[in-house]
Amino acid sequence: MLESVGALTGSPWIYAVVAVSVLFDVFVPVLPSGMLVIMAATAATAAGTAGVPHGVPDILLLTLCAATASVLGDLAAFRVAWRGGARLDRAIARSRRLTSAQERLGTALARGGGVLVVIARFAPAGRSIVSLGAGAAHRKVREFLPWSVLAGIAWAGYSVALGYFGGQWLGATWLATGVSLLALFAAGAGAAFLVRRPRPSTS
Repeated sequence: MLESVGALTGSPWIYAVVAVSVLFDVFVPVLPSGMLVIMAATAATAAGTAGVPHGVPDILLLTLCAATASVLGDLAAFRVAWRGGARLDRAIARSRRLTSAQERLGTALARGGGVLVVIARFAPAGRSIVSLGAGAAHRKVREFLPWSVLAGIAWAGYSVALGYFGGQWLGATWLATGVSLLALFAAGAGAAFLVRRPRPSTS
């Protein structure tokens, strides 16, 4: 698979593939968008070696592509949930996880602090829960969007950096990709812990 991604990086299509994967994984969290971004960044370090063509993606452009797709996906989920109506409200009410996330997010955004949006971007399915929860709660776009942008930039920058520096230090190999993915999963596990951690009592 690494060789296939490496060959694909010789074409501008790599940007489209990354964008589509990141855009839609807010609705289908099992899509390997993080893995794809890391593999593309790792393959980008192998320009002209191991059969990888020189026309590899620009690292900054790859980061911008992933971050932009992340924000657009967040907004799409936000709007879908906003217009979801009573059926979506009932679905959220049946899920303790979604209800809790919706309440916490609403409180955070109302206080002008949407760090939860940024943290959740790294957690498995956290992006979906936060974006849908914000939309279902009818939060204002101006409250949600800046934090979504920050979350997209942070996640894309972290993922690309993992792949790029992993490739620089270990070469464009499965070892580099594996180590980078472990670092991404570790960040996701930490983010999931922070998102699920009960809020301290104010009494």
